[in-house]
Amino acid sequence: RKNRKRVPSFRKLLRTSQIKLDNKLKNKQYKQKSAAKKYRKEQKKLREAVRDAISRKPFPLEECKKKQVATKWEEKEEEDALPLDMMDEDDLKLMEDLAQKASFLTRDLSSNEPVHIKKRKHESVIEKYEKLPRRLQTEPEKEVIHLLPIKDKSGIIPQAVEKPVLNVAHDEEEDTEDMEETEDFNEEPLPVLTPEEMASQRRQKLQERKLHIAALASAILSEPDSNIKKLKELRAMLMEQDPNVAVIVRKLVMVSLMEIFKDIAPSYKIRPLTEAEKATKVKKETQKLREFEEGLVSQYKFYLENLEQTIKDWKQRKLKKSNVISLKAYKGLAEVAVKCLCELLVALPHFNFHNNIIVLIVPLMNDPSKMISELCVEAVKKLFKQDKLGYASLGVVKVISGLVRGRNYDVRPEVLKVFLHLRIKEVELQKDSEDIAPKKKFMTYKEKRKNLSRMQRKWKKAEEKLERELLEAEASESKEKKLKLHTETLNIVFVTYFRILKKAQKSPLLPAVLEGLAKFAHLINVEFFDDLLTVLHSLIASGDLSYRESLHCVLSAFRILSGQGDVLNIDPLKFYTHLYKTLFSLHAGGTNEDIEIVLQCLDVMFAKRRKQVSQQRALAFLKRLSILALHVLPNSSVGILATNRIFMQTFPRMDLLLENDSQGSGVYLPELDEPEHCNAQNTALWELHLLQRHYHPTVKKFASHLIAGAPTEGSGALPLDLSQKSATELFETYCMKEMTFNPPVASVTPRRKDTFSQMDSFVDEELNKQLQQHISETVAYKPLDFAKHLKESSLA
Repeated sequence: RKNRKRVPSFRKLLRTSQIKLDNKLKNKQYKQKSAAKKYRKEQKKLREAVRDAISRKPFPLEECKKKQVATKWEEKEEEDALPLDMMDEDDLKLMEDLAQKASFLTRDLSSNEPVHIKKRKHESVIEKYEKLPRRLQTEPEKEVIHLLPIKDKSGIIPQAVEKPVLNVAHDEEEDTEDMEETEDFNEEPLPVLTPEEMASQRRQKLQERKLHIAALASAILSEPDSNIKKLKELRAMLMEQDPNVAVIVRKLVMVSLMEIFKDIAPSYKIRPLTEAEKATKVKKETQKLREFEEGLVSQYKFYLENLEQTIKDWKQRKLKKSNVISLKAYKGLAEVAVKCLCELLVALPHFNFHNNIIVLIVPLMNDPSKMISELCVEAVKKLFKQDKLGYASLGVVKVISGLVRGRNYDVRPEVLKVFLHLRIKEVELQKDSEDIAPKKKFMTYKEKRKNLSRMQRKWKKAEEKLERELLEAEASESKEKKLKLHTETLNIVFVTYFRILKKAQKSPLLPAVLEGLAKFAHLINVEFFDDLLTVLHSLIASGDLSYRESLHCVLSAFRILSGQGDVLNIDPLKFYTHLYKTLFSLHAGGTNEDIEIVLQCLDVMFAKRRKQVSQQRALAFLKRLSILALHVLPNSSVGILATNRIFMQTFPRMDLLLENDSQGSGVYLPELDEPEHCNAQNTALWELHLLQRHYHPTVKKFASHLIAGAPTEGSGALPLDLSQKSATELFETYCMKEMTFNPPVASVTPRRKDTFSQMDSFVDEELNKQLQQHISETVAYKPLDFAKHLKESSLA
């Protein structure tokens, strides 16, 4: 037959579209794929058939026996049975009829079904499995581990494995052999060392460890980039296992690592590299720097984890399995670990894991151990004082606020008192001249095009680029960012204070709260002033506060009113009355620390609010303060007299109290607690005459100065070193905490006894001889009888 399909001509191929050709190619590829797929399916079926034929199928026990019995009977029947040719047709037909009717003899005894029941087409596999007979336990039962059964086409195949029996006897023999070997080994006598030898051996070991630590540390410090791996070796010595030197070695390693990290840590935070940065090729120097930074951060992290674990083991009273260090020694290790953490907290506030150190240190401020608590408190105070930016302070304040709230305000007052050391003087919303000055604006493109030539525009562009780079290169933080951080920090502080004022007014934290409010009251929002003054007055009126706490309340109230509170129309007469009443309750002995708070209160109440204070009130306070100056220590007397000097120079007609004439009606009532109604104008400052005879020279000078009317010039004026200092500064200058006298007491030269010379005492020689004779003679002392005269008079 002729093939009618012609080969397409070149012209026809040109007319064929590209889409058609692509479709043809796709159809061809599809046919090839389907053929290959079909071939794979056939091969798979063939493999499965072969696998089924090879795999052994489980047969029930009875069926196997049946088959064996059936084969035997068949053999016998074959032997005994007659050939079918020798049987009659009638007998053969009868046998066939009997075979069709199943009887009791031909029935399978293993089945409980009726005789003529039809076989189920789909009998369940589980029923077949259950019909199988159980084997009797003729052998000793073995422990079997039952596994999950396998399901096959033939049915479920149970899986089980015999449990391996350990050869106990063999193991016991091995143990006994090991014990015998150890006994033989222990039988060798150890050398007995004397205490001196043990001490010298310990000193030798300790010296070796010290030299090793020193060598590693000096190598790391000399070349940190190349010897960073030695940090790991040095850190491994924190796990010293020799019980004789373990404690000292671990302490030395802790301190050494702390000093090393303080020296080699960079002045920036090391961030982890991204995948893209790791994939890029860099210079050898850059790669070396990356390896150094990565190693430093990892070793620093492990070191901090070791310190944390040491503290946790001590807190939980845990002993390690090795028992190298006793529980008593753990306390010393924990103290060294806390010291190291405190040093790192203060020295590396910019470096990695600083927040983790804060989370470790802040709870330890409330630790029952006084030493550890003081260490942590001092470290946090140092951090607050040196933190110029405010990042570290904000982190610490957040953790302290969470701790106070989490412990339900059951913390030490020292935890809250650290807030007093915050550097938040910059948040007075008084912007510096640099911030107020308008920022330099660069010329726009239109302005340049209009005013400058092409060459000038080019130079201007280069100049502006340089100026921008210089501005970016300035290392100073922006004032706005700093202000924002400080504002956030103060908000958390005030939230903590207000929670305690609201929920825990009887807690021991109240004095610390009032002290903090007194310091930061001028930074509180004006909206809270009225409510806060009401709370402070209610606390004073309740009578539950000590006089020191009530003084803090008064100071807080006047700090609020002297700052932004000037705009409020509030008369704080009740606070003046309370301070006037509290003055005679002050402790006159001890260190007189409460006098400093009184001096601060008087400065805010009178010097800064002199226009709102009446003359009667000022006279009453002047008189009561003069009485108080008689009973307190010299530094307190100097501070009070300095305040009285300000009173006399600030308020008019204070010299009334220097005269004997009374003004108006009434008599001065010193016991009355109302300063407005005690008639202070009708008394005199007679206390100044007593203070003129005071043993302290500075108190004498101030008393004489006030008696003269507190002049600023002339013979009665104070020297500059006293007149230019405030009352609180004078109080601190002449403080007697260190048990020293300021100014120092001049040493008194002993007076020489009068000596009698022959020239000017006695001219008579005879009398002089008698005196010499009397001096040379031994004087016999007789007992004095004071009742002799009384006895004689009674006898007479």
